[in-house]
Amino acid sequence: MANEKYYIDIFAGCGGLSTGLLNAGWTGLFAIEKNVDAFATLKYNLIDNKEHFKWPAWLPIKECDINVLLKEHAKDLIDLQGKVTLVAGGPPCQGFSMAGKRKKDDQRNKLVKSYIKFIKLVLPQVIVFENVHGFTVRFKGNKGTKKYSSYVENALKRLGYKTVYQIIDMSEYGVPQNRKRFILIAMMGGSPKDVFKTLDENREIFCKSKGISCTTNIKDAISDLEQAHGSKPSPDSRGFMAGIYGPVQSNYQRLMRSESKTTGLIADSHRFVNHRQDTIKLHKDLLDKAPVGKHITPNDGIVGNLNRRGVTVLDPNSQAPTITSIPDELIHYKEPRILTVREHARIQSFPDWFEFKGKYTSGGKQRKLEVPRYTQVGNAVPPLFAEQVGMAIMEVLSHEQKK
Repeated sequence: MANEKYYIDIFAGCGGLSTGLLNAGWTGLFAIEKNVDAFATLKYNLIDNKEHFKWPAWLPIKECDINVLLKEHAKDLIDLQGKVTLVAGGPPCQGFSMAGKRKKDDQRNKLVKSYIKFIKLVLPQVIVFENVHGFTVRFKGNKGTKKYSSYVENALKRLGYKTVYQIIDMSEYGVPQNRKRFILIAMMGGSPKDVFKTLDENREIFCKSKGISCTTNIKDAISDLEQAHGSKPSPDSRGFMAGIYGPVQSNYQRLMRSESKTTGLIADSHRFVNHRQDTIKLHKDLLDKAPVGKHITPNDGIVGNLNRRGVTVLDPNSQAPTITSIPDELIHYKEPRILTVREHARIQSFPDWFEFKGKYTSGGKQRKLEVPRYTQVGNAVPPLFAEQVGMAIMEVLSHEQKK
């Protein structure tokens, strides 16, 4: 075990970060995710099909709450000291997001402390902590305001780690969306600055090795998934149609489709929404009148029948805005519809072999309890970026060993 580079993915979601680390040559030990649907997706792809994790016998292969793990398996986690090179992942970001309500007392924010407890028990050599840009912004209030990034940095420094963080725009790393994220690297005995330096220096080389541009646009990402290529009855949803693959039109599409296990013509989770006629009319009006790539609201008065808090018509020649868990925020660049789960997944750089499980959407009170496919994709770390981080850490560790 000591000769391999093992990592643990905590708050793993559906497995975007782990997919990238798999492609970077890391070996997974286990992943912690408490939602049943998100874990089902991770399990199907990375445990059952890729056999990527060397799961320990003491931990059931199922969804798990980190606080339960800390309570019931503290000794098992301590026993991992010196055997785990990397712990990666970040607590749920909704409580910190500038796009959300940013409640200081959001229960999810307390998971940052659980994260630190986990690190204290395992003491990995390297840590990758990912969260939204808002993680660096103080909460508003008369007293007791918190800047959670400082809390994490100080806690890790007390444990003996050197820490460096950057706000990184993943659109510069081949991912076709403007997704700015807080990325913190912490190392015990190494230089986290070198990881960021290596990550930046290798960007062009990496994208060239994949045959893609470092600034992939929307058309290059999803034009082979247009509804115009045809459709068939959805294999997993009665009463819905799913899109048929069109011809590959870019190297990015070729990369995403390269290991696809799809036996038919239909991409996984490429189910079209059954829009009402008035919704189709709204989308047509938006395609006719809305400036592409610009977030518009009802107050802008561009169309008269917009009843959503905001919407963006995608610019085919640019990157998408940040993919979120709300599917009706984005309108296809030429078809009067929202995007499918597979199109969201492409924009997040999930390869087409990666299949999503569970419901497509949920509404009302269930939204706080369930993690349907659109949410799984929106909450994930883009695998293409995670792969580059994983490779940069490997390179820096290799140089450290040669010193």
